[in-house]
Amino acid sequence: MDNLDVQKLMDQAVLMMMEYGPKVLLALITLLVGLWVIKHLLKITEKGMHRSKTDVTLITFIKNIISWVLKILLLLSVASMVGIETTSFIAIFSAATLAIGLALQGSLSNFAGGVLLLILKPFKISDLIEVQGHIGVVTQIHIFNTVLLSPQNKTIIIPNGPLAGSNIINYTSEGRLRIDLTFGISYDSDIKQAKDAMMKVLASNSKVLKDPEPFVGVSELADNSVNFAVRPWVDVADYWDVFFNTNEDIKIALDKAGITIPFPQLDVHMEK
Repeated sequence: MDNLDVQKLMDQAVLMMMEYGPKVLLALITLLVGLWVIKHLLKITEKGMHRSKTDVTLITFIKNIISWVLKILLLLSVASMVGIETTSFIAIFSAATLAIGLALQGSLSNFAGGVLLLILKPFKISDLIEVQGHIGVVTQIHIFNTVLLSPQNKTIIIPNGPLAGSNIINYTSEGRLRIDLTFGISYDSDIKQAKDAMMKVLASNSKVLKDPEPFVGVSELADNSVNFAVRPWVDVADYWDVFFNTNEDIKIALDKAGITIPFPQLDVHMEK
């Protein structure tokens, strides 16, 4: 290679450096500054979500989404600064996103439901809830599903999409529950004596709350019985203990008082 060829190559290298050098330098500066800005923006976002008491699972997920989106946009911007055509990359990325979205429609629905549950917080871990025909204690809340533990010790996994769109009954959120019981006595029995016997049972149970006061009153004059509504209030954790014990104790108390609990009877008249 002669001196003339070498000179030409050097001239071309200088021209390329003059043409692309500033662009590459500016792109590197943009990349470094952009990464620094993204890092601090994520910190500010995380602090804001912690102040608003957002669920930790949701904070991590949102941080990752924001980080990936901003970094992809930054890389596309840097690539365009050095002269790389990004239109085809954007088209491919958009098509891939659409295809993935269509393929994961159900999963995206569950994801959206999980985000809503973590933001709105209709229940929290350890709450007793009824949803989608199931009753159980919430043990885990994931971004795609929620896990319940039933009274029978069964693990119930419910997708967050249907869960977020259904009626949710939270038995724990108010801290106390009212037990609704009905007892019937015969028309021949003394109403006041029966009411006093039932109230004594409720008053003797230490798990029955004094405020609100328990209630006992005639609710219905039925075909075969005078029905009483028995309404004790309890802490959520004591619900089943009081429910079963009250049924048993009131039956014993009425028997001791000589009060009859009727059962359906049918009189049959035979014609000759």
